[in-house]
Amino acid sequence: MDNNGISDLYASIFSGTTGLIALVFYILVAVGLWKVFTKAGYPGILAIIPIVNLVFLVKIAGMSGWFALLYLIPIVNLVLAIIVAFKLGARFDKGGVFSFFLLVLFPYIGYLILGFGDSRYSKA
Repeated sequence: MDNNGISDLYASIFSGTTGLIALVFYILVAVGLWKVFTKAGYPGILAIIPIVNLVFLVKIAGMSGWFALLYLIPIVNLVLAIIVAFKLGARFDKGGVFSFFLLVLFPYIGYLILGFGDSRYSKA
């Protein structure tokens, strides 16, 4: 197999099905975030704007929106994502296990549970 054949193989693997699956997961997270933003008193439409949703997610977690810039730094973004997940879970009266597994590892499930569940947002 020559280089052209390998690139065609990669193009076929990462184009159709994988792109569709990624789109489905993005839509699930956006729908969950829409409801989370609404519960926190922010317009839900902000959930579908890629960088803006991080700024407001950090704000909902009780931190300054400027911390969202730390998502641009490798390794630091992983640590920040965990911190934001734990603080966000605490704002919705969820424990650390929920925050780690459903907001860090499986956010497409966790945000739907926060948004459509019976948990309430508290600013304190």
